[in-house]
Amino acid sequence: MLLAGGSMKILWQLLFPTRCPVCDRIVKPFGEKICLECLPKLRVVTPPWCMKCGKKIREDGEFCSDCHQKQHMFDRSRTLYEYAAAAPSIYRFKYKGRQEYAEFFGEEMGKYLGDFIRSVSPDVLVPVPLHKKKLSKRGYNQAACLARALGKNMQLPVDEKLVKRVRNTAPMKRLNPAERQNNLKKAFNIGRNDVKLYDRIILVDDIYTTGTTLDEIAALLKSHGVSEVYCVTLACGAGL
Repeated sequence: MLLAGGSMKILWQLLFPTRCPVCDRIVKPFGEKICLECLPKLRVVTPPWCMKCGKKIREDGEFCSDCHQKQHMFDRSRTLYEYAAAAPSIYRFKYKGRQEYAEFFGEEMGKYLGDFIRSVSPDVLVPVPLHKKKLSKRGYNQAACLARALGKNMQLPVDEKLVKRVRNTAPMKRLNPAERQNNLKKAFNIGRNDVKLYDRIILVDDIYTTGTTLDEIAALLKSHGVSEVYCVTLACGAGL
């Protein structure tokens, strides 16, 4: 006898129980995507935040110190979590195969960043791509998982082939700003010919640090006729 959709979902959860994005144990109570006691541990970025990159700032003002000094190529970015609280969860999501976290993260981004996303009226969500060597080693692109979950929540299309990473760049976390910029030169290319079909794009990534990666992709897209490029990320550090 065939099971109805709801019964099939329950059976699937019994066979493959969801793990909590915070504690990584099986979620309690059953049917939730995060343990209710763990939910407050993920700190959502609240005002005041930088009006350019979205980083949490200490005092009221338009921009963080980084954005006062640097002209970004993207139009505006927003982020969901303060990085310090979300870091262990993002590490497992990114490197330990916890793709299942994406559904919860996508719902939370829709909940807290949905007004921003709707105000942009994007034509499409575009995840920051991985190089094929890293994709083969890791088995998945966490930014693509996030974009698909967010797209499902917001009923927006996702284009995973628009931008491709053509250089296998060094890890960015140990590089200074100048080294980051040099590391990403000619690292991306357009993966299809119909980029001009899009007027407004939202880039999706897991972590915002300096915005160098997003700037490189935004510059590439705008050079191919895209008018506006916005960004949403899962987490970022605090600004000054």
